[in-house]
Amino acid sequence: MADQDMPIESAEDTINRIFSSGDSTMGAEITHEFNRYSRLQEAKFPKPARTRLIAVANQKGGVGKTTSTVNLAAALAKNGARVLVIDMDPQGNCSTALGVRHESGEPSVYDVLEGRMTIAEVKRQCPDFPSLDVVPASIDLSGAELEVAQFENRNNLLNEAVQQFLHESNEHFDYVFIDCPPSLGLLVINAMCAVREMLIPIQAEYYALEGLGQLINTIGLVQEHFNPILTVSTMMVTMFDKRTLLSREVYNEVKSHYPSIVLDTTIPRTVKISEAPSFNKSVISYDPRGMGAIAYGEAALEIARRSPVVLDAIASRMKEA
Repeated sequence: MADQDMPIESAEDTINRIFSSGDSTMGAEITHEFNRYSRLQEAKFPKPARTRLIAVANQKGGVGKTTSTVNLAAALAKNGARVLVIDMDPQGNCSTALGVRHESGEPSVYDVLEGRMTIAEVKRQCPDFPSLDVVPASIDLSGAELEVAQFENRNNLLNEAVQQFLHESNEHFDYVFIDCPPSLGLLVINAMCAVREMLIPIQAEYYALEGLGQLINTIGLVQEHFNPILTVSTMMVTMFDKRTLLSREVYNEVKSHYPSIVLDTTIPRTVKISEAPSFNKSVISYDPRGMGAIAYGEAALEIARRSPVVLDAIASRMKEA
């Protein structure tokens, strides 16, 4: 009977009791990971006052662009936001990771750009998150740049479709993410003209910094000629290895140049992040307690908390335009 009167120890208390006083590096990491996960579960994700339209772009491939689009969108949807993801990459990897069919001939963003269908007609619900919708891309999109090049409004095809959808939709969307291909062609220009914000993932490696200047220059040209309110609101360092000096140097260098827009959260290189898409899942649903999901959850929380500042900056640009 005495056992029934003893206080029940929580999982967090148990982990802290076992590991906190020892010298085990693994134990310290387990404790740290559990504490981060617990804080994230208790956090409140504020919703933005207005829809945030965000293109995720970097012309350098392999920097975690699609992975970041998928997992930020999933983390925000998991925490109560209404999210739309538009896949603008003909490879369709974003569609795959969010569990949406995107075979050649299936309704997709290709049909939206060419005016045959609307976003409302082609969007599909992500099976893991009811508040996350996806406009898929297929290999058909690879020919779109040539096919729409002669259109007078070729740079604004996606913008017109997105604005029509948001205006006509019965539901309010908190976020619209557009996953861009690793290039600086017409598809990316369309994405930049359809949004108000740019999110740039940067790999924590030396060569990743080389293409950043070119991307910033392209964004400047789009601001000058097509979309004066476009704002680089967020940079995020991906594939970060805290054990290496190079990762820390890359982060510090980017942070020193762009202190107000680089997220404090870094995204680690983990097996589970790479593994998740092969199961048609985000890491948020595939390994929700792992370091990858925790990091993307923390990054999403940062983005959500920055909404007032970002929206104010965009409003100021709109007044100046």
